[in-house]
Amino acid sequence: MLLPRILTALVLLAILLPALFAAAPEPFIGLTLLFIAAAAWEWARLNGVTGARALATGVLCAALCAGLWGMGLVQRPLPGVWMVAGAAWVLGGIWLLGRGVAGWPRLPRALRWALGLAMLCTAWLALAQARRVGVNFLLSVLVLVWAADIFAYFAGRALGGRFTRGRKLAPSISPGKSWEGVWGGMLGVLLVGACWIAYDRAHPEAAPSLYSRLHEFGLAGLVLGIVFLAAMSVVGDLIESLVKRSAGMKDSSQLLPGHGGVLDRIDALLPTLPLAMLAATLVSRFA
Repeated sequence: MLLPRILTALVLLAILLPALFAAAPEPFIGLTLLFIAAAAWEWARLNGVTGARALATGVLCAALCAGLWGMGLVQRPLPGVWMVAGAAWVLGGIWLLGRGVAGWPRLPRALRWALGLAMLCTAWLALAQARRVGVNFLLSVLVLVWAADIFAYFAGRALGGRFTRGRKLAPSISPGKSWEGVWGGMLGVLLVGACWIAYDRAHPEAAPSLYSRLHEFGLAGLVLGIVFLAAMSVVGDLIESLVKRSAGMKDSSQLLPGHGGVLDRIDALLPTLPLAMLAATLVSRFA
């Protein structure tokens, strides 16, 4: 299992890194249309839409995103979109997690399908705009999510059950997650943020990272912003786990050998990307 995981990661890096670091943002933005289409195909299958209709969902999602790009929305400030998306994730996340696994299939299938399309298109639009802001900014958002997950994993293993009772975060949705992991992930992201701000100060020629932008609201704004975004990355992860458990599936697909599906790799980014763009917008207006 380890070898396919490593090989898949190497292939993905070989594809994504040249596009990410290209002089213009268009290669990366265009390439991510393929990944968002794959995620939409997976979402359809998780919600009972299979066969040709699932493939059509993927094509439709990519076409919608390409249409947003063609309309110039990738280049345009969209504070209203980010506010609506952020509120939907916060309120909807609380509601869905409160209802648990059994609550998800009670929603009409068409509504679940449409919610997924809206969620994926909004996340892709935020990803595209983040790349236009700058590679340093986009990487700081991606690393926030990855660091929260990595630190949570190691903190959960080190503390959960050893020095504490290993309090489960959401045992009916994701039994492996603990509160100790959540706190460890947030602490880890705060450390990453402090290091990244130091890097920004040493390299003023780069676009400011998310952390430097949040720091414009002061130390309290930085800490609250990082903790909130890390918490929302956990919400994104839990909601995808809820949907998979409702569908009786361990992974969203097997498109990425050793890693599962595309949704399994981007679930925590789905709420975090629009919220990061909202934070950047608020900084530019009020800080």
